[in-house]
Amino acid sequence: MSTKAYYPINEIGAGKVGFSTTRSIIEAAFYGNNVVKVNTLKEAYELAKNSPGTVVTDMPVLRGEEFGLEKDAKVLLFNDGAVTGRYATARRIKGEPGVDEKKLDKVVMDAIYETRWKTMYHAECFVGLDPEFMVKAHLLIPEGEENLLYNWMINFQYMSDEYVKMYKNSQPVGGGNEADIYIFSDPQWVPGNRPDVDYSCLSDPLTLCYFDTNQNCAAILGMKYFGEHKKGTLTMAWAIANRNGYASCHGGQKEYILADGSKYVASVYGLSGSGKSTLTHAKHNGKYEIKVLHDDAFIINTDTCSSVALEPTYFDKTADYPTGCADNAYLLSAQNCSCTMDSEGKIQLVTEDIRNGNGRAIKSKLWSPNRVDKIEAPVNAIFWIMKDPVLPPVVKLSGAALASVMGATLATKTSSAERVAAGTDLNAIRIVPYANPFRTYPLVNDYEKFKKLVEEKNVDCYIVNTGDFMGAKVKPADTLGILETIVEKKDKFEQWGPFSDIQIMNEWDGKTGDFTPDLKDADYIAALKSSMQTRVKAVEDFATKKEGYDKLPDEALAALKKIVAEADTL
Repeated sequence: MSTKAYYPINEIGAGKVGFSTTRSIIEAAFYGNNVVKVNTLKEAYELAKNSPGTVVTDMPVLRGEEFGLEKDAKVLLFNDGAVTGRYATARRIKGEPGVDEKKLDKVVMDAIYETRWKTMYHAECFVGLDPEFMVKAHLLIPEGEENLLYNWMINFQYMSDEYVKMYKNSQPVGGGNEADIYIFSDPQWVPGNRPDVDYSCLSDPLTLCYFDTNQNCAAILGMKYFGEHKKGTLTMAWAIANRNGYASCHGGQKEYILADGSKYVASVYGLSGSGKSTLTHAKHNGKYEIKVLHDDAFIINTDTCSSVALEPTYFDKTADYPTGCADNAYLLSAQNCSCTMDSEGKIQLVTEDIRNGNGRAIKSKLWSPNRVDKIEAPVNAIFWIMKDPVLPPVVKLSGAALASVMGATLATKTSSAERVAAGTDLNAIRIVPYANPFRTYPLVNDYEKFKKLVEEKNVDCYIVNTGDFMGAKVKPADTLGILETIVEKKDKFEQWGPFSDIQIMNEWDGKTGDFTPDLKDADYIAALKSSMQTRVKAVEDFATKKEGYDKLPDEALAALKKIVAEADTL
């Protein structure tokens, strides 16, 4: 099996794999006499259906029996309350400078103690959908949170006969030394005034998302939003992948099969709302045979360059899918949406973010008929998706250091999927390394893996701007046309002005406007330099913040400073 669930007596004890303080606190809770094991998706559905506050819509789950549900299963809606997005501020990662693990361990210890009066549900699932990489994850969550339990089991791979057999025949990850993932969650948790518990270790006074990724365990306290549980689980799987030679990817990947039978594999990286899902699932008017790996979570083997999806379903924003939209036929569950009764007396979802700004639904894999769980063909290109107005719709990067550091300084805007502090400028450009705010290990690990793909495996690297270029909107037709031009090898890149490691393409299929940078415009040059200086500062900050935990090699900073120096010649 891929991860380790059971231990012989001689492998149990202090200092051995799977037996850190934090993990020992968390795992013990799973064996309490107040724990009820939920073994099937049918059980989870019935619990969620009957949980107080659940709306049982009249929308059928399409081919539900293929997903371990009864034939007559309906889409369930559950609304969380005021919090409808992820909250990065609550994250505390064991091993990072400034994180007081002793105090945090006591917070978790006490939180688990308080749940002894509650019925707790224990569920299991698989993360990773191919025998090359499968890990087992466990979730413990209290009565009253049945919808979170159900959503977690349908978002990841429930234990069907097919996948149980696959798991038993899968490769041991980490030589058999990686333990199962254990996640303790109590959304009902409220900090109290308790002996020997010091809450000063929390970065937020009411919530905590605490990771011990080296020992594959986490505690999620006071957090009701399902996205915290989805990304918390992926965080653990990505950390395991990182330790075992994979690039951990928050993005999408697809394989184009061209008329001559050749294949082109493209990986796109961006936050929610950047266009990564649109690009991943685009059908290109049937020009190519297309296979989709996933639009959110996958890993790339840095030796073979093949890729594995981590989850079977899609956790999508519902804003773009109005009531009655054909895509809604593939919904499994919904959250933070409204509902109404139609003229036939049936309860229908209201999906256009009328209630709040981040309505969500879990869609089945049937939504993407060309879906695969693994792409064997090696990845050909990486596309960093940015919303930086000084960058033209596409540039090509030369040099592995520049290609990787541009991913490490990926510029984007805050999405509605995130809960942010009051007063945050949602339109301000911010840096999110590799479009992955869920990393729990030093940034250099990602830097070296993406650099290896470019330097040793000859993977091409591009930046695509899906926002606007100096006030001119870059439309989806532009971005799709750019992809098609590159895939079909019709692209004509040439050096961009004085920038020796950046090439630009001015013509592509479906171009909607003039996006040619004016290198004689002083205002534009100033804006470009400012953008690059922002990246320089970000890398310099990596070297000093958190005691240098995320410091990148000197070559990364040098690659950015070279661009600034070349801009000074204009």
